[in-house]
Amino acid sequence: METKLESNGKVTDEPRRYSATDISILLDPTGEALPAHVSPAHRPANLVGKRVALLDISKPRGEIFLDRVEELLNQRGVTTTRFRKPTFAKPAPSSLIGDIVESSDLVVEALAD
Repeated sequence: METKLESNGKVTDEPRRYSATDISILLDPTGEALPAHVSPAHRPANLVGKRVALLDISKPRGEIFLDRVEELLNQRGVTTTRFRKPTFAKPAPSSLIGDIVESSDLVVEALAD
């Protein structure tokens, strides 16, 4: 809230309105002192013969997105396997990551809400 004194002497409390010029510091939520340089992952020219993991991170409606992606991939003859994180609030357990790595060539991750 922001307290304002109007020209008639009346004091009002109004919600604070922010503009782009009010913001001067952006914080990186990862907490890294220096941002890591990450190159995009290699993408194959096609999916023929590839095994695709569909990872639901347990956010609402992620399965809806993956259902459609799976349907489209299966129509094109691509083999898919579904995986699900126990919670979106924590990184995937190493056992889940290991299962995905062992059984898949590519991963599609659902980040829906």
